[in-house]
Parts: sequence; structure tokens; C-alpha cells
Amino acid sequence: MPLPLEGRSAIVTGAGRGLGRAEALELARLGAAVVVNDYEQPGPGGTTRAEGHRGGSVSPSGTPAESVAEEIRAAGGSAVAHLGDVADHESARDLVDLAVREYGKLDVLVNNAGNLRDRMIFSMSEDEWDSVIRVHLKGHFNTTHFAAAHWRSRSKAAGGGPVYGRIVNTSSEAFLAGSAGQPNYAAAKGGIVGLTTSTALALAKYGVTANVICPRARTRMTQDVFAGFPKPEEGAVDPLSPDHVAPLVGYLASPAAGEVNGQLLIVHGGMVAVMERPRVAAKYDTAKDVFTYGELDDVLTPYFAGRPPGETFASPEVLTLRHD
Repeated sequence: MPLPLEGRSAIVTGAGRGLGRAEALELARLGAAVVVNDYEQPGPGGTTRAEGHRGGSVSPSGTPAESVAEEIRAAGGSAVAHLGDVADHESARDLVDLAVREYGKLDVLVNNAGNLRDRMIFSMSEDEWDSVIRVHLKGHFNTTHFAAAHWRSRSKAAGGGPVYGRIVNTSSEAFLAGSAGQPNYAAAKGGIVGLTTSTALALAKYGVTANVICPRARTRMTQDVFAGFPKPEEGAVDPLSPDHVAPLVGYLASPAAGEVNGQLLIVHGGMVAVMERPRVAAKYDTAKDVFTYGELDDVLTPYFAGRPPGETFASPEVLTLRHD
């Protein structure tokens, strides 16, 4: 019986470690040939800064990207490494071109690369804001742009019919529930959701789907965020392991998910939740032609009275980490 992704090729960005590594290994296990992208250079501990380096498809041994690619090849799969910075437009073009050169086409794009510059809004510098928006939001746009152009060209070459294309983007619960010390990160992750839903509508006619996940995983980038969550006892499964997230990415990349498009899913610790778009919680119509201040005070002030400070529209039962 063929594997779900046999004969398919995939790109995973930020795949040298953590969540991206787990996703790349899962796609390879399902039969895909994988381009492992991570611009991090060799060295003790590496870095999560992910900025300022264009890079390319030549990967010296010892880099995290090449290490993951070698791990895939050692298990009998096919993989190449790419060191480019996805936030650089031309480097993103080179990444997609590498997949096409190596494997004849691109079928799956998993955008995972990211960075953090945590700071309260009143302390955040312009560079800290720009850096996170650049790597997360512009990085997602860059790779999606070139992958979409590839699929559109393939569709035209095939007489306008559908082709196989899957995009899995990475957002965060910081966008859904807010994160006081991460205004740049929350904004970037919210932008990624908008990018994904727009892309899903634009590419559906070509047979391409685009979905976005909000994963919760213990990685180097999130080690401070989850410092208060206890690690499991020896032999127990960590509810924050990236291994809980990778199978969902594999599913969304597969033919089985052909009718899943434009969706937002939360995943962690053995749980997957499909989120609805925001719904109307309350609606008021003016008694006259135009609302007045007094009329709005009469209807809105009682509605919001007594609500907990900072309450958001996110579902608290979904956003609570399961420990069972």
C-alpha cells in the first residue's frame, strides 16, 4: 500500500530543530521528499534570531538543516537542505526553485520559521517590531508567493485543471487569546491567519488548499513561555512535545485533506480543535438614522459591565492545556 505522500515533494521552513524538525520527519515518514529549510549556522546552541542572512541551497555539514536532511536520508527517505532566510524575497524564490530542481515540482509548503523579540508594548523598539513581522509574516508571504506562482503555472500548463498543492501555515494562540509581552508576535500571527484565508480562496480553483495551525509545543523558542509547565516524568509523553503537532501537519499535507481549506486548527497534547470564524455575540440597531453617544452608552455599557478585564473572544476551554 503506497504511503500518503509517496511521490510528493515538500518544503518545511525553520526545520532545523523543534517543531519544524518534527514536521519534516513526519512528512518524510509519510513518503514525501523534503527540502529542509533553516538558515541557522553551525555552532554551539545555535540561535533563534533568524534574520539578516540570505543564504542559499548550499548546506555545509554540521548545520541543523543538513543534520535533519541526513536523518531523513539515513531512514531511507529523500531530503536536501537549504540555508536561506525565508524573510528575504530572493532566498524564498531560491527555496522553491530548489524543490522544483531536485524533485521536478513542489507539492507541499509548510511555513514554520519564526523568531521572538518579547517586550511590553511601551518598551518595544521599532527594530524588535520589524524583526518579528519580517520573519513571521513576510516570511510566510514570500514562500507562499513563489509556491502559488509555481502551482498556477503548472495548472496553466495542464490546460487550466487542478494541480496538487498544500500549504500549512503556523499561527499561535497568542493571536487568539492575546499575549501581553508579545505584541509583535501576536500581530504577526494574526496576519498569518488573514494571509492563509485569503490564499485559500485565491488558490482553490487550482486545486490548492491553505490551512493554518496554532500549535503548542516546547521548543528552544518557547522554552521561557512554557517554563512554568512541568516536564513529564521519565518515560512519559510530554504534552508539549512537537510530536503531538507533526501528525496534523502530515494529514493536512495529504490527499485525505483535499476538502479542508481555509481552516484554523489548534493542536497540542493529543488534542485538535477546529476553530470557527468569529461570530456575532450581540447586535444592536439604532432607533434613529445614526447612533448617538447616549444611545451607545445605553446598550454597550451594560453589555460589557462586569466582564473580567482583558476578556477575549477566545474559547477558554480550548486554550487550557490538558494535563491528562
